[in-house]
Amino acid sequence: MLDLAHLFDAHVTLAPPLEFGDTPAGRRRVIPITGGTFAGPKMKGRILGGGADWQVLRADGTAELDTRYTLQTDDGALIYIQNWGYRHGPAEVIARLAKGEVVDPKLYYFRTVPTFETAAPRYAWLNSTICVGNGIRHPDSVELQVYEVK
Repeated sequence: MLDLAHLFDAHVTLAPPLEFGDTPAGRRRVIPITGGTFAGPKMKGRILGGGADWQVLRADGTAELDTRYTLQTDDGALIYIQNWGYRHGPAEVIARLAKGEVVDPKLYYFRTVPTFETAAPRYAWLNSTICVGNGIRHPDSVELQVYEVK
């Protein structure tokens, strides 16, 4: 039996996307991560700028998400996070998101699988923990709810 335990909620701030256009893999775009915060029962801190979401928009309208950035805990530990997932929904809903409109997150699917890497002994358990996430897209940010699979 699987159980989920709340790990943290994150607010990730974003710069405007860099649009590469249509490539052999799909419509490529890179969305720079400018910062943010995260907090949960076992950890809290800030999201450092310098990461990004290397995104591919597939022909079927699905966005393949591949984010990589750094968490810095309040006690100074650095944690690398790679968060892979999908965002999709009805074409009219995705078009509204693309225009920067606020859209009810119940109208689209936004799920991720974050993995972590750290040398900090206090957070070493993250190096071998499976997690899942739920996302909400805003015009200039993303909210994530991350859960540890027990």
